[in-house]
Amino acid sequence: MSIKLPKVIGHRGAKAYAPENTVESIETAASLGVEWVELDVKLTKDNIPIIFHDEELDRTTNGTGLIAQTNYEDLRDLDAGSWFGDSFVAARIPTLEEAVDIILKHDLGFNLEIKPCPGREKETAEVALDYLSRIWDDPSKLLISSFQHVSLEAAMDLVPDWARGLLIGGSEMPENWKDLADYLDVKTINLGSRLVTRQIADEVMDLELPLLVYTVNDPLEAKRLQLLGVDAFFSDCPDVILENLAGGLH
Repeated sequence: MSIKLPKVIGHRGAKAYAPENTVESIETAASLGVEWVELDVKLTKDNIPIIFHDEELDRTTNGTGLIAQTNYEDLRDLDAGSWFGDSFVAARIPTLEEAVDIILKHDLGFNLEIKPCPGREKETAEVALDYLSRIWDDPSKLLISSFQHVSLEAAMDLVPDWARGLLIGGSEMPENWKDLADYLDVKTINLGSRLVTRQIADEVMDLELPLLVYTVNDPLEAKRLQLLGVDAFFSDCPDVILENLAGGLH
């Protein structure tokens, strides 16, 4: 089954307008008319899949310490919104289940990035995807991505029919990226925007895979990348990119 990718995917919900990776951020993205959202999943110490980006709690909550060393009970009541703005004081770190409930409520597509704590690459994929496999029934609106090849391997074993996306960041493409894409049988290549040259875009097109690029918040950059053949953009302000890519694009 092929996936129905939109032109713009809300990055961590709609990160420019609401605290990232929260229910509020997903709701905001939906209210902007975004069709898909991208969220990060990690495991707590007691193996609860939560929507969170960092290894540590400090940047986006009033808690402190490592996610991998914190039980869910100890982080579920943390304030995950005040750092962003006073009106988000009630925001919490959602479980994967809570996030998916909101995604399904709004009939959104979902890019789940498996963002494991070090050493938990396989486990994080297994726990998150085991849960998701019980409630997600439209594979055309789901993409499982990761920078971690072990996580994508686990996805390949567990839910072979779900589309996988190979995430690549940094300042240069790894030499073996095509071999990895082939081995992991990915359906998309997801690149950091500074990696995208005409040559790389052409090489991805030669593989006949969609090219997704993160994180693009400047409409001019989006237009430039679009001319190179980029298929979809991850954006913190997805409405701005959508608006500026309008005209035969959506």
